[in-house]
Amino acid sequence: MTALHEVHELAEPLALDRPEVPVLGPKKAVEVARDLAARFAAGAAERDRRRVLPTEQIEELSASGLLAVTVPREYGGADLSAETLTEVVRLIATGDPNVAQIPHSHFVYVNVLREQGTAAQKELLFGEVRQGARFGNAQSEIRSKHARDHATTLRPIGPRLGAGPARAAEWILDGTKGYCTGALFAHWIPVLAHLDDDGPLYVAWVERDAPGVTVIDDWDGIGQRTTASGTVGLEQVRVPFDRITPYHLTFERPQTFGAFAQLLHAAIDAGIARAALADAAEFVTTRSRPYPDAGVDRAADDPLVVHAFGELEVQVRAAEALLAEAGRAVDRADEDLNESTAARASLAVAAARAATTAASVDAGSRLFEVCGTRSALASLVLDRHWRNARTHTLHDPAAWKVQHLGRYAIDGTLPPRHGQL
Repeated sequence: MTALHEVHELAEPLALDRPEVPVLGPKKAVEVARDLAARFAAGAAERDRRRVLPTEQIEELSASGLLAVTVPREYGGADLSAETLTEVVRLIATGDPNVAQIPHSHFVYVNVLREQGTAAQKELLFGEVRQGARFGNAQSEIRSKHARDHATTLRPIGPRLGAGPARAAEWILDGTKGYCTGALFAHWIPVLAHLDDDGPLYVAWVERDAPGVTVIDDWDGIGQRTTASGTVGLEQVRVPFDRITPYHLTFERPQTFGAFAQLLHAAIDAGIARAALADAAEFVTTRSRPYPDAGVDRAADDPLVVHAFGELEVQVRAAEALLAEAGRAVDRADEDLNESTAARASLAVAAARAATTAASVDAGSRLFEVCGTRSALASLVLDRHWRNARTHTLHDPAAWKVQHLGRYAIDGTLPPRHGQL
């Protein structure tokens, strides 16, 4: 069992000599995800109960090739669509949403690299991903005013030679980041930081075991307990200028960066909803006793139970349908990117996030309504579905998704252009 507040140090260097992972086409990627989800599901309840981090499962996920599916073709990857990746993440989340959330930032920062990386950065880092390397994240800050406020800084060492990161050969990175999902399991930690105190935001690509980097497993959430979404400390971390990528430029033009990130969050919630419903069905057909007034021999034949399952099935199917359509909307926007298509993608994803939020929280709660008193035994850990849903859906308020949809419906107001929509 991994103790809270334990500082993890990785002695193992970056795995540059690993063979390349498989390059998976769309059908194969979905098949692999479905198979892994079934295996991950087998120990998910026990890992949640004892807070055992899914180290073996993450290694298996990496070795499968699924973490490399969005590497561009010109760098040896499969370059799979957002729609396919969404289904992959949803399936993994049906098995264990903790495992599904850990590589969320990995896929997001693959996109950062695709959008703003130099040719040399892409050659190096996409090559690492093809060999099974994982990106973490050090983005949010606990003590900031809001989620897009950052105090972490990059300051140049030596004389300033001009504008931008190339004005110094090396930079010093200092700061403290929270909610760093994926960092503990990462080979590289992309760190979001300002150049100097008030300059634009850049991504510093920092090796997980670099001097000055500390990853603390102090995540203590009621749900998603094994994501190790703890703290990253950065003290006098040296970063060469060729490991710094502009982040701010992404939002100066129409983009699907934010929609893509939110899409994967929605996929995790949809997976939680489907898993809760599946566990409820298994419980009702094997363990529940019928209520006497129903006049039936099995709880599964109680018309009120059947009706409740029908309502949940409608809600979960609707969320899954909106999720799939959102994935297609992101793909359509990427094929013909402009202000209109990017906005439509963001709105489609906003609808999916609102729907999957409600479906996951409702399914996790109504599970007990349809299963009865026996399902509330702590030893069964069925409450993990609601805890996982309630915790993960707090990542971005669904109410703001609905606000932007409402403003668009009333007078055609396009949503804001940032990474959270």
